[in-house]
Amino acid sequence: MGKNKYGKQYKAKGQNLKGSDRKGSPIKGGKMKASHILVEKFTKAQEIYENIKAGDNFEQLAHQHSICPSKKRGGNLGEFGKGDMVAEFWNATTKLKIGEISLPVKSTYGYHIIKRTG
Repeated sequence: MGKNKYGKQYKAKGQNLKGSDRKGSPIKGGKMKASHILVEKFTKAQEIYENIKAGDNFEQLAHQHSICPSKKRGGNLGEFGKGDMVAEFWNATTKLKIGEISLPVKSTYGYHIIKRTG
């Protein structure tokens, strides 16, 4: 990896920048859609994530456990752009393919389990 004349990193052929080895679904018009479950504790987020992987319904778990007002909509946040979400949430969501669910993601609000929906 090198730097250009402006000091910005660039990716040489055959190299990956940290975090860029995983590409999510394209972002259309600078916006995407996602649902999430927000909890305060990492252990609770881990437990919910494992339940989803075991086949439990994401939307029902959001209704039961999320501390975000979006829980009334099964965690649905609708459409949003980059500046609408905290960086940790946005960055994690961009790495997901539509229908994929993230591992717990820490932000200033707590721990998110994110499902990319569009």
